[in-house]
Amino acid sequence: MEDAAVQPSLVIVYFGGNDSTEPHPSGLGPHVPLPEYVENMKKIAMHLKGLSENTHVMFLSTPPMNEGQTGESFGKCARTNEGCRIYSEACLKLCQEVDIKCIDLWTAIQQRDDWKTVCFTDGIHLSSEGSKLVGEEILKALAEEPSLCWRSLPTEFDEDSVFDPVDEEGKNINISNL
Repeated sequence: MEDAAVQPSLVIVYFGGNDSTEPHPSGLGPHVPLPEYVENMKKIAMHLKGLSENTHVMFLSTPPMNEGQTGESFGKCARTNEGCRIYSEACLKLCQEVDIKCIDLWTAIQQRDDWKTVCFTDGIHLSSEGSKLVGEEILKALAEEPSLCWRSLPTEFDEDSVFDPVDEEGKNINISNL
């Protein structure tokens, strides 16, 4: 990617859920110790920031989990909501230190009163409602950066699209009303 003629306008980084699991006695498994996780995320952040002054980087923090639901789905789970919080806070702190936008998924998801029952399929993996919430958080963050509005980004192919209809004056038509 460093040598590419055109660098990405936006890169979204989303790690931490599996990393935050408790270590397995065998030493195998997805667990990454917190200091190593932070160092890895910092390396990723610095690499991406160095691609181009026009490349925007956004991290998503570790989301929460529903421990009760994972027990039903998987039995004893090596991941806890408290562990997710610790990794989420570490990601937020790192992003503040290196001046990268970070969406606090751990907090955002738990703002819903019904988050435990609607945001996950099995206590860990996001349901369509959980994914929708993540998408909304990303769109809110993008709205804070006008250069990332999709209309301001270069297009490879100009075309009229049914997904972006305009009237005779070139104004957008609200397709939800059609």
